[in-house]
Amino acid sequence: MVNFTVNQIRGLMDKITNIRNMSVIAHVDHGKSTLTDSLVAKAGIISSARAGDARFTDTRQDEQDRGITIKSTAISMYFELNEDQMEDIADKQHGNGFLINLIDSPGHVDFSSEVTAALRVTD
Repeated sequence: MVNFTVNQIRGLMDKITNIRNMSVIAHVDHGKSTLTDSLVAKAGIISSARAGDARFTDTRQDEQDRGITIKSTAISMYFELNEDQMEDIADKQHGNGFLINLIDSPGHVDFSSEVTAALRVTD
């Protein structure tokens, strides 16, 4: 079950201090897609039971067949922090809801241009 609404995402798009643009970058077979699945599950987009096996951001058939990420894939997620977690954030923000734009990138050296493109649009 999704833990956010379209209106929550739309509302956060105007609060630049509450937006984080992140890329998952690492060597091939180091768990980038597994980590992404876990974050997607935490956001309520897929079930926790499927996290790690879903490879949610590997949307292309050749990625699924080969078991590797070939193209960088982005996903936007809503996360809400509790008061204790908010104390750890030094920057000014508006409320405790955050829009996380996450890019799962390939790890194989042959697809390094995809990693470069992902890094250009992340914080």
